[in-house]
Amino acid sequence: MFNQLKTMKKLMLLSVGSMLILSSCVSKKEYTALEAKQKETQDLLNTATVKLNSCLSDKAAATARLEVMQEQLEDMRKTNQDLIDTKGNLTTLTQKGAENLEKSLESLKERDLKITRLQDALTKKDSVTLAIVTSLKKAVGIDDPDIEVNVEKGVVFISIADKLLFRSGSYIVTDRAKEVLGKVAKVINSKPNFEAMVEAHTDNVPYRKEPLLDNWDLSVKRATSVVRVLESLEVNPQQLIAAGRSYHVPLVENDTAENRAKNRRTRIVVLPKIDQFYEMVEEEMKNLSAGQ
Repeated sequence: MFNQLKTMKKLMLLSVGSMLILSSCVSKKEYTALEAKQKETQDLLNTATVKLNSCLSDKAAATARLEVMQEQLEDMRKTNQDLIDTKGNLTTLTQKGAENLEKSLESLKERDLKITRLQDALTKKDSVTLAIVTSLKKAVGIDDPDIEVNVEKGVVFISIADKLLFRSGSYIVTDRAKEVLGKVAKVINSKPNFEAMVEAHTDNVPYRKEPLLDNWDLSVKRATSVVRVLESLEVNPQQLIAAGRSYHVPLVENDTAENRAKNRRTRIVVLPKIDQFYEMVEEEMKNLSAGQ
């Protein structure tokens, strides 16, 4: 289009030149024809110029749109790559998340099984404890106000009043007490996996009688006296524990003679051997770990 316009300009110039040269030597008729031809050529040139300008404008607009489209294409390519990268990261995260979730679930299952095993062990212990309470109450009799069989914090204890076991200020076990201790010995002997802790308590009245120095000595001596009686009744000494508490764990205030009598007491606490109990729990844990 541009070349065509240049050609038309040349023709027009030649035409004008020719008209000037020939104007002096041609007729008026011929001059009029040349002038009309020149006007026609000028019109064509003007039309071509308008078209050229329109084409240049269209080209500029097209170029601008192309640049915008190229930028959009580049953005789309970048966005597509980001999506691909994000998808890969999400896939990795999803896999790790699934693995972590699976591990968490396995850990929870294992923990639940451990808790169940431990609860079973505790239930088994509680069942044995209940059986011991029943046996002791049946053996020693529940109608005697000086003897109490009960469960405290998961262990069985037999509380025997001081007046039943010992004479005042003495640590020699009475014959009536030996009869009661004989019944207790039978129950202890039937539970070889349990221990019997003899726990002696005094009131707060100061005590000193050779060779004993104070209430501590008296409580410990009374505990060992009961242990010796139980041992003579063929209770395994490995199951026996002697403990003196002096007057430091009273049931009631030592403010009256009646209350002091309540505080003078001996408790035989029947409890599972702690090491064997934990061995039982640990054995359950080993079985769990081995998938048994």
